[in-house]
Amino acid sequence: MIDTRYRDIPQRREDFPALARVHNGYPLAFFDGPGGTQVPQAVIDAVTSYYHTCNSNTHGFFVTTNETDKIIEDTRERVAEFLGADSGRLISFGHNMTSLNFALSRGIGKMLMPGEEVLITQLDHEANRGPWLSLREEGVVVREVSLLPDGTLDYDDLAAKINENTRLVAMGFSSNALGTVNDVALARELTHKVGALLLVDAVHYVPHFPVDVKALGMDFLLCSAYKFYGTHIGILYSREGLLDRVPVQNLRTQEQQAPYRIETGTLNHAAIAGVKSAVEYLSTFGAGNDLRSRIVTGMERIGEYEHILGKEIYLGLREIKGVEVVGPAFTSERRAPTVSFTMEGMNPIEVCRLLDRRGICAWDGHFYAVRPIEVLGLLEKGGVTRVGVSLYNTSEEVKRLLEAVSDIAGGRLRGD
Repeated sequence: MIDTRYRDIPQRREDFPALARVHNGYPLAFFDGPGGTQVPQAVIDAVTSYYHTCNSNTHGFFVTTNETDKIIEDTRERVAEFLGADSGRLISFGHNMTSLNFALSRGIGKMLMPGEEVLITQLDHEANRGPWLSLREEGVVVREVSLLPDGTLDYDDLAAKINENTRLVAMGFSSNALGTVNDVALARELTHKVGALLLVDAVHYVPHFPVDVKALGMDFLLCSAYKFYGTHIGILYSREGLLDRVPVQNLRTQEQQAPYRIETGTLNHAAIAGVKSAVEYLSTFGAGNDLRSRIVTGMERIGEYEHILGKEIYLGLREIKGVEVVGPAFTSERRAPTVSFTMEGMNPIEVCRLLDRRGICAWDGHFYAVRPIEVLGLLEKGGVTRVGVSLYNTSEEVKRLLEAVSDIAGGRLRGD
């Protein structure tokens, strides 16, 4: 049952044109948000408006190029407010989070000596593992923090593996495969003791919770706007003065100071306009006298609403015979509203195809979080079926989802 404090959130479904789509006679229920959310009309309008009015390259001396420059710098400031950063000069843009992290890891790798260590985790998306694992070719020692059977990290193992040779810890804020929320504050405490950097992949975290990079003392944070109702743009936050010290690869024509030095080539200006609109859209769910206050309170409300629906899914799936939920339980502690499960005798691909017949969008496989699915012994079985709650999902859609899974498990919904 949705509390009256959140009754207005489902009404915002009208902001999303895609939600009007019907498939096989059913209104589409988008539980595929962990792979990318739907986009509100305000974001669509921002992108089209850019193309209508000021499509131009940057740093010229005429009106449209000046407007493009302003859109990009305004978006940096909006994203800084979104993440709790001091300034837009700490925000870099890229084609996606993965390409930004590869560029960053190559630069940091040049700063490391053979035998120095980087610590990653078994829970992470490959975008925050592969770039660091590649440093082994340069003699850097890359260790893994172990994953426990319940889908949480082994924090005793984390503490044991951080030592005087550790130069960087790369970890996720939340797992896109299991919904686990990691103890980033503990990681920050441990890295401070040895003088190591902390890099956080927050791609799956920022759509559901407010973030304060300054309060958490993060050195680097990466996220993707298309996961929080925006466009396909990767985002990098770097602590003041830090990016200027990293020898990233770029052309001599590139501006060499932060935040520009890691932004190789021409950016997607129209998409960046969409990022600005996405942040402003999320702020409309909150209250306060300034943008940051509206963002924080808005994300808190969205997160609380999503948690209610996520818990309904988690508890409902546990009641269906033949279904096993994978990942941590829904408790009073924060957990992303992403629920993965397996079905006895069925491949996740088959499950998703059957859900599609009922107009339900869900993901199958490992979602590029290969390592946790592998460690849990599920990779050879096709991975898991994953459903995630976004702000536009409803209790009625949750009921449809649970009924469909129950019908699949009971043999009432089968393929031809």
